[in-house]
Amino acid sequence: MRCIIAIWALVFFTRVQDAVAQVSADCDNAVPICNNTPVNGGTNGFGLDDFNGTPTSGCLEEALAGAIESNSAWYRFRTGASGQLGINIGIDTDEDWDFALYQTSDCTDLGNPVRCNFFDNQDQNGFIGIGEDPSGDTDNVQYEDWLQVEPGEDYYLLINNFSNNNSGFSIQFSGQIFVTNPYDALDCSIIDNLLGPPISACENDTVVLNATTVNATNYEWFMDSGSGFQLISGETGPTLQVTQSALYRVRVSLPSGSSIISEVQVAFSALPMAFPVSHDAICSDSGAYTLSQKNGEVLGSQDPQEFRVGYYASYSDAVNGLNVLPEQYIPGIGAQTIYVRVSSLENPRCFDVSQQFQLTVLQTPVLDFPSEVEICEDNSGIVIGDPFPNTAFHYLWDSGETTSSIIVSQEGVYTLTATNSQNGENCTSSSTVTVRVSRPPEITDVIIEDLQNENSVTVITQVEGDFEYRLDDGAYQPTNVFTDVLPGMHAVTVNNRLGCGSVTENIVVVGFPKFFTPNGDNINDDWHIIGMLNLRDPVVSIFDRFGKLLKSLDSNSTHWDGRFNGREVPSSDYWFKLTYMDDNGQLTTAKYINNHFSLRR
Repeated sequence: MRCIIAIWALVFFTRVQDAVAQVSADCDNAVPICNNTPVNGGTNGFGLDDFNGTPTSGCLEEALAGAIESNSAWYRFRTGASGQLGINIGIDTDEDWDFALYQTSDCTDLGNPVRCNFFDNQDQNGFIGIGEDPSGDTDNVQYEDWLQVEPGEDYYLLINNFSNNNSGFSIQFSGQIFVTNPYDALDCSIIDNLLGPPISACENDTVVLNATTVNATNYEWFMDSGSGFQLISGETGPTLQVTQSALYRVRVSLPSGSSIISEVQVAFSALPMAFPVSHDAICSDSGAYTLSQKNGEVLGSQDPQEFRVGYYASYSDAVNGLNVLPEQYIPGIGAQTIYVRVSSLENPRCFDVSQQFQLTVLQTPVLDFPSEVEICEDNSGIVIGDPFPNTAFHYLWDSGETTSSIIVSQEGVYTLTATNSQNGENCTSSSTVTVRVSRPPEITDVIIEDLQNENSVTVITQVEGDFEYRLDDGAYQPTNVFTDVLPGMHAVTVNNRLGCGSVTENIVVVGFPKFFTPNGDNINDDWHIIGMLNLRDPVVSIFDRFGKLLKSLDSNSTHWDGRFNGREVPSSDYWFKLTYMDDNGQLTTAKYINNHFSLRR
């Protein structure tokens, strides 16, 4: 970011009706400017067409009047040093002004402008120009880049009112050149006058006019404050001390009987006063702080249309008008001293930097802990909240506790509010924790997809929780589906990840046809269980719908031909039960087998 240099070399702002010989509509009669020259402005027409009918000049375009100029004012200046130069043109926010700067010493050969701006003022900016907006507005599109100058360069400045509304303007020079060369940044030799260029001063200043001339025989001083020149009685010396705004004239009598007459305009601007400003505090999550909210305190009863308020990070910057803080200022956490500068819009060298205030940014508490917590059904309690409290904060739970963390054993929603309070400012933040009870898993069903190329087992549990699943002694997995399961006995385990219990069920993976057709065609002529021989002492008992035992199969007799006592049983649905010896030698009935099949004849 470029450093904002806001040393104002000069200014004089007035309404059009108050302007005194400070406006020229033509380049040939451009008003000369040097370090001490007050510059005011107001335009009314453009006189001669300085562009000779050309429709464009740089960014400037032809206006409705048929020329580039519509209501124009021309100024000229010569640089006296090298460095960074800027120009601030103060305007009414409801008016549309444009400008162009030409580096030339000849109005008949302006060339293209070195800086130019033709934007309308739809953003209602109070300044247009070169460099950076002195109000701290970094988004002002009506500002062009800084100008790098060398000594002896001549420039012509055109200021054009594109609208007919005309509240006047001011010209203020800025830039590093006025830090390195405060008295000769602009060359005053372009103004040929015994009393020198017009003088801008502050009230309570004493300005000494010096008309000292070799061999002068007499001096007469006159003052015109609006009703014509009047002789100042008793003032006959070569110098005159003045404290009043007016046009001054001196008549210097020479031995030859001739005389030299010289005039100079002296303008005194009101000296502003900065009133005490109250300290302020904001929260760190408030975003930017609007500095202009302090303007009313700073100005008191002074007219905000006559004075400008700026805010600075150091006293030195405030004195020199350097690095004005943006209106939307984002301060760091902690206390900072903001220095206030009140300056006259007529003459920024009339200022007061006697006041400052403390701006304190309080850290808004940051609550960083899980928003969802689960506890076991038989747990005596769990800690929720912030385990690392800030001793400067006040904590309050919606349940009434005033610690940063609490122990809870009941499910529910708990809200913690943390507050940082200083200087009457309360910075708060809240966070909510949802506590749920996590129960042990329960296996409600195991779905075994058998007689497939790849047997699969799906474990069903209706209890909600953070569970993981395991087949036999394998690794736990997050899914409840196992594939490529071999026939035989297996153990499926469901475990609560939070340590709230686990459950294991023994299952048997076997296959059997869902129907068979004992009609002698050698296709599905008998019914059997695939994989039963993988079990120890397996027994399959087959029943009809009335529970009558029809057939028992074992390791030696593994198929049923659909007969009972040598007679064919009818087409119908039949059921079976599979028992086996488990690893503990206990007779066990296989669970989770869909023990239903059909006989078709």
